Amino acid sequence: MTNDIDVPQVVIASREIAAPAAAIFELIADPARQPEWDGNDNLAEAPVGQRVRDAGAVFSMTLTNGHVRDNTVVEFEEGRRIAWNPSEPGKEPPGHLWRWELEPLDENRTLVTHSYDWTRLTDETRLPRARATTPDKLQASVDRLAEHAEKS
Repeated sequence: MTNDIDVPQVVIASREIAAPAAAIFELIADPARQPEWDGNDNLAEAPVGQRVRDAGAVFSMTLTNGHVRDNTVVEFEEGRRIAWNPSEPGKEPPGHLWRWELEPLDENRTLVTHSYDWTRLTDETRLPRARATTPDKLQASVDRLAEHAEKS
């Protein structure tokens, strides 16, 4: 395996968004909405009707390259936190995790933190993409999410 000592394997971005946590969470927990604000320009579409409601749920997403990913939700707290492990359909997740955490500051302001953790990534073919997932890409997602949430 390549030495990744100089590359952060947990990447984080956050910002305060002028919107209620519940409204922001709706944009994150509904996979059909995610391509609207994806800062990685990696998500093409997801079937409607997959709104996540608990850990253990699996939602499908089509990537911009045409590949489909099944995303197994491993952490869930309504309105506060959601995290999932993507994988190819029918395969075990290779070990990377996407997480969103929302901390209400008041009724109309929320601190949103987005992280990508690839410390357990075992598929070497995915390492170049993992290394390329930098804080600025996560920040782009948070910023686009803010634009959508603040318009609502």
